[in-house]
Amino acid sequence: MIVDFDKKYSEYAQYFEGELKVWLDEISTTPALLGESMKYSVTLGGKRIRPVIMYAVGDALGIDRKVITPFAVAMEFIHTYSLIHDDLPEMDNDDFRRGKPSNHKVYGTGNAVLAGDGLLNTAYSILFGECFKGNEHISAAKFICDAAGIYGMIAGQSADLSHEGDKAADEDTLNYIYENKTAKLIIASATVPSVLAGGKYYSELKEFGRRLGFLFQLTDDILDVCGDFSLLGKSTGKDKDEGKLTAVSLYGLDASKVKTDLLGDDCYRILDGIECNVSFLYGLVDFVKSRLK
Repeated sequence: MIVDFDKKYSEYAQYFEGELKVWLDEISTTPALLGESMKYSVTLGGKRIRPVIMYAVGDALGIDRKVITPFAVAMEFIHTYSLIHDDLPEMDNDDFRRGKPSNHKVYGTGNAVLAGDGLLNTAYSILFGECFKGNEHISAAKFICDAAGIYGMIAGQSADLSHEGDKAADEDTLNYIYENKTAKLIIASATVPSVLAGGKYYSELKEFGRRLGFLFQLTDDILDVCGDFSLLGKSTGKDKDEGKLTAVSLYGLDASKVKTDLLGDDCYRILDGIECNVSFLYGLVDFVKSRLK
């Protein structure tokens, strides 16, 4: 991990928070409750890891942060909408998110659904607006839309629900869930700056995002068993209670921990082949491997 990793991460996250506030201030709805509920979940905090990845890769490739920002905001809106819906009683049924009551516990299930819908549609409006700026922006916007849709995150979430309690589920099924439910948005975060830069290191960054996404979900599975609510800000032990297909249920806890090291090594090898300053991304791999929340 680079010496100033924490400082740099904080710099990226704080920069994003400032830019995010500008976009949130533009949201004004009737009824006002809709905008309030949207902003509630977006401003609960979180790691902002997807925007951080975008800015870090953008810096490595020489892309101005102002160019990255609309895509980063759209990505965070999409991620947040997915969390709102994920917490619903009909999905993972979690009363807490980031240490605070989930959206549906504050605003009711119906309004929570609409808040998620509002964030998704606002994200797509932002991405559509970027399409007027040139072919690279069109390709970047489409990449995010595809990653979030029925061939990406939504498909992964559907598979996750479909295989609850499935005793016959295998590694291929788990990999499909990992790839789509979690990795696709992280792949997009790592790849969109490359698209905006004309495809520089596209293949390497796409595979890096995939491996990092798998690593992120793997640590999430482990934290559901070993994590602390006070740090995670959400309930633990739910995967086992709901019969979720996870790395821990398939491989066991010890083997899952070994797999985090293997995935981390894969990420390092990919970064070794990128001839830019990607030292922060090396530190990010360590951060994901060792995270407690």
